[in-house]
Amino acid sequence: MTIRVVLADDQPLVRSGLRMIMADHPDLEVVGEAATGIEAVQLVQDISPDVVVMDIRMPGMDGIEATRLITAGPATARVLVLTTFDEDDLVYGALRAGASGFVVKDMALNDILAAIRVVAAGDALIAPGVTRRLIADFVGRPGAAPKRSPRPVEGITEREREVLTLIGLGRTNSEIADDLFITVATAKSHVSRLMAKLGARDRVQLVITAYEMELVTLSH
Repeated sequence: MTIRVVLADDQPLVRSGLRMIMADHPDLEVVGEAATGIEAVQLVQDISPDVVVMDIRMPGMDGIEATRLITAGPATARVLVLTTFDEDDLVYGALRAGASGFVVKDMALNDILAAIRVVAAGDALIAPGVTRRLIADFVGRPGAAPKRSPRPVEGITEREREVLTLIGLGRTNSEIADDLFITVATAKSHVSRLMAKLGARDRVQLVITAYEMELVTLSH
């Protein structure tokens, strides 16, 4: 199946580089390009891509606001955010806005393509250990999330609660299977059911939910 991609970046050279290398990969197709957040949102509405590779810093509407509008709308497109190492605060904003993953602009282009495939498959881009550190920092920041009571865990089974806890700890599906003495296929099924029951777009949001439910805390 071909993954349909929109490239949103105000730098033509970045878009051109990605488009050229993707042309050599038949499973990836650039179906649109945007130089602003407004253009990205409109393209998603018009052509319904699978993934939007979204720059954070763009004129007018930035990538964070564009991500928020895309993920809040009816489209099923997942957003993969382009960032740099000195933009941590913006990364947290993108996470809150619903981004499914993050890539650094100076990564090898082939690594960025691999990240597009991961996000399109519904998984988190970031390696599990990094995901845990990033989201632990995110939920621990003053003002990063509204103060509220722990989110209730009604509607999920005890086994799914165990799986969600392990996801929050940054475990991969293979590690979850080992910890719970189940098959990897069963672990994947539990993860899929959790996404459906909790309305999570991807694994990153499941990690956030685990923290919100206080299944995992910053002391873990």
